[in-house]
Amino acid sequence: MPRVKRGKIALKRRHKVLGQTKGFRWQRKSKERAAKEALLHAGRHAFGDRRKKKRNFRALWNIKINAAARENGMSYSKLIYQLKKSDILLNRKMLAELAEKHPEVFKAIIKEASA
Repeated sequence: MPRVKRGKIALKRRHKVLGQTKGFRWQRKSKERAAKEALLHAGRHAFGDRRKKKRNFRALWNIKINAAARENGMSYSKLIYQLKKSDILLNRKMLAELAEKHPEVFKAIIKEASA
């Protein structure tokens, strides 16, 4: 019976795991078991942080909108209420962008909402 060489797939998997942990510290980059464990934890954090990123950006937009609204004599909550009441459909991302880079346009939006 001819000789069978084994482990091609397993070797491939090990190389893949160690490739993904490149740049990790200590044993986590070179030992398969530690690397696999590190990848599991890293994956969990990556998944959660992709969701946290959305929260953080919304909070940042709210802060920018509030700062610009207060410069124009209105609070954030009153501005959002006025926008909804006057049927101006701008999301917070766009409002924050306008507040930061185009304050004159933002001022016009506030006037339109309060009118």
